[in-house]
Amino acid sequence: MPALSAPDMARQFTENRLVIASHNPGKVREIEALLSPWSISVVSASELNLPEPEETGNSFVSNAKLKADAAAFGAKLPALADDSGLAVDALGGAPGIYSARWGGPGKDFDAAMARVNAEIGGNPDRRAQFVCALALTWPDGQSEVFEGEVHGTLIWPPRGDKGFGYDPMFVADGDTATYGEIDPAEKHEKSHRAAAFARLIAACFPPAS
Repeated sequence: MPALSAPDMARQFTENRLVIASHNPGKVREIEALLSPWSISVVSASELNLPEPEETGNSFVSNAKLKADAAAFGAKLPALADDSGLAVDALGGAPGIYSARWGGPGKDFDAAMARVNAEIGGNPDRRAQFVCALALTWPDGQSEVFEGEVHGTLIWPPRGDKGFGYDPMFVADGDTATYGEIDPAEKHEKSHRAAAFARLIAACFPPAS
């Protein structure tokens, strides 16, 4: 697993174009919104018709780097990839890196949420964490990787339609609304992706003008 870079050691992002190495529209929108303070031209991997690499890593970090590398080398541009998922205490950290796959070939997250709830069953422990790893790779192969997480509780039935993935069943510590109910701008300020993104920005990007 690559070591996390300290802010004074990380490579600075000086380019004006960036590939978001994802085919997930919700994830692309969220990352694009987080990048909005910087004057960067953003394009998604799907817009460039880049294939989705097989996620063969054994951690969020290794899968994020695998996706960022593939997009950077394929597009010959810097690429930012996210690998994130839900880790449920009662399920030993599952679905974890397999979070999307629990939705089947069509990535049906209604089905994935139902499966999580069914597998928890009557277990009173409904604690869970959203985990995110962000990898920024340049075409020359250098990468910087950062992680973030947020802790919370799973509810049933799901509530809200503003998020994506497992958002409608996750209530972060200190909140009463699910990630599917809160305004996206509020989620951008405190999500697992926001935590990882804050570390990325502090290390690799100049202050936004």
